[in-house]
Amino acid sequence: MHRVEHVMGFPVSLRVDDEGVPESAADAVFAWLREVDARFSPFKEDSEVSRYGRAELTADELSADLREVLALCEHYRLATGGAFDVRLPGRGLDPCAVVKGWSVQRAAELLKSAGAARFVLNAGGDVVAAGGPWRVGVRHPEHADKLCTVLSLTDGAVATSARYERGDHILDGRTGRPATGLLSLTVVAPTLTEADSVATAAFAMGTEGVDWAASLKGCEVFAVDGERRVLRTPGFPTAAGGGSEAA
Repeated sequence: MHRVEHVMGFPVSLRVDDEGVPESAADAVFAWLREVDARFSPFKEDSEVSRYGRAELTADELSADLREVLALCEHYRLATGGAFDVRLPGRGLDPCAVVKGWSVQRAAELLKSAGAARFVLNAGGDVVAAGGPWRVGVRHPEHADKLCTVLSLTDGAVATSARYERGDHILDGRTGRPATGLLSLTVVAPTLTEADSVATAAFAMGTEGVDWAASLKGCEVFAVDGERRVLRTPGFPTAAGGGSEAA
């Protein structure tokens, strides 16, 4: 099974190699992601996030899902000393950095519940996979047609934060200015909820974020700093060959 749809502002591709997994499983994945976009997008005036940001909803009126997302946001705000912050002045409430990984990980759980054991779900370059090994390429931060590394992913997730897609969109909440010090930072973790949140939070911290991310249990890191030096943890799963292509 292979399907690609544009959801939440980026392409999402699904590949399932198992026999017997129904098309309805893919339907459920994309229906869930469309629901997340409608409920949690800060760019939609009637979304739950936008209404809460405008104080039209109280904390007690929020859905359990949004409460979970906001709790994750607060966890990473505290863990980074405020460098990661979804409530920056002038920008309103924007939990997208957590919502993306959290929602795609939830979609992966839907696939597993439907019997899928070997699959890849790629959401705008952030990947959650099962049943590998899968080979996942990490784009070079300055050359769109090149990779800076290829990793081997069996069961887990990988996410990258960088400037190349949306410019200086990641701000350091401590200063309110664009994060500096890194060109890109990739995190491998057991879930995309963690990989995506940690990658964004660490990037917001600048060079100190590399050591912070590397200190977290289950996280492996590959980063390119502003001086184009490559920094990687010893356990980062660089591919040696073999495996199927995932991205």
